Amino acid sequence: MIGCMCIHGFTGSPYEVEPLASYLKDRTDWEIVVPTLPGHGDKLDLKGIEYKKWIKHAEDELKRLIEKCETVYVVGFSMGGLIASYLSVHYPVAKLVLLSAAAYYVNPKQLLKDIGEILRDAAKGRLTENEMFIRYKRKIIATPITATIQFRRLVTAIRPILPQVRIPTLIAQGEIDGVVPPKSAQYLYKRIGTTSKKLIFLKKSKHLICHCEEREDLFAEVHRFLK
Repeated sequence: MIGCMCIHGFTGSPYEVEPLASYLKDRTDWEIVVPTLPGHGDKLDLKGIEYKKWIKHAEDELKRLIEKCETVYVVGFSMGGLIASYLSVHYPVAKLVLLSAAAYYVNPKQLLKDIGEILRDAAKGRLTENEMFIRYKRKIIATPITATIQFRRLVTAIRPILPQVRIPTLIAQGEIDGVVPPKSAQYLYKRIGTTSKKLIFLKKSKHLICHCEEREDLFAEVHRFLK
């Protein structure tokens, strides 16, 4: 039996990877697991949670999957990509997929463009229709600075072990991502230790790569790679 775990990002929820999880469920008989990291989900409660708790929760879910399945794949989105990389070094994971993985974060140029769009929509009285504004307003209000520090610590802790990733890896990145810059994907591609790796860029995709207009192509690519 094959198992596949999909890990969401910082301040996120399973919603971020749900379209890919559904795509794989519809086309395979795999055991698909999409955990919610501590303090995350529809209602954020991140106060006082250390980054090690996020890793530990993902580890526990992965151990359960390994007990049930002979072959296990891990997919990680944004911060989840770094957690997935960590798991691939310490556990018998067969393949790794990194989506908008946050080895670097905040793409100032693109973020300014996105803010410009928000301001234009605000001027036209269409702010409530702006997806970026809706998503990030909630997150900014509900994310304590201590949680952001923990996220940065996680990135700092995991980046040095990337050369120890020795399994086939697929890296996908949106070219107009305002949160994680394209250089993050290039950095991961260079640093990851495996020789079996592939990097793809999606021209029209922002940070939420599993919800972008090119998602069908992305999911087909992920499915092909994992098969």
